[in-house]
Amino acid sequence: MTELEIINTNLRRYTFDSPKIKKWVEENSNGYCLNLFAGKNKLNLNEIRNDFDKTMPVDYNLDALEFVKTWKGKKFDTIICDPPYAYRKAMEMYKGNYSSKFKQLADEIPKILKNDGKVITFGYHSTFLGKKRNYQLNKLCVFAHGGAQHCTIGIIETLRGRDD
Repeated sequence: MTELEIINTNLRRYTFDSPKIKKWVEENSNGYCLNLFAGKNKLNLNEIRNDFDKTMPVDYNLDALEFVKTWKGKKFDTIICDPPYAYRKAMEMYKGNYSSKFKQLADEIPKILKNDGKVITFGYHSTFLGKKRNYQLNKLCVFAHGGAQHCTIGIIETLRGRDD
């Protein structure tokens, strides 16, 4: 059964500037983690950090799709995907460089994720990796920002039924 949570928190420029969202992702992550669109906030996790923006404190400065396609290290227990949520936001945050297309990224992620590994995605609307890619939806969290602000949606899915 899918768990549903609602957490009230202020909207911030960077998702993990919100202490409540940061705490939620840390509590729901485990093991060796990939923070694919890391931004400026380090999480209290065993994380590999990637961000296209060269000014961010990260381990890699690659386009997310390029990172996933070229990763040769060990597979991850948790992958965190917090891309710019909209074209306008991508233009602001990445100085005119648009981030990878989600469908292509979603198709490649299973190659670097352990079986039973988690993918945690964030967005203003829901985008599931889905049953077609052998994912099970475990948790859906609506981060309500109040007023006229859109909500941030956090989704946790687990990769199932595949041999490593």
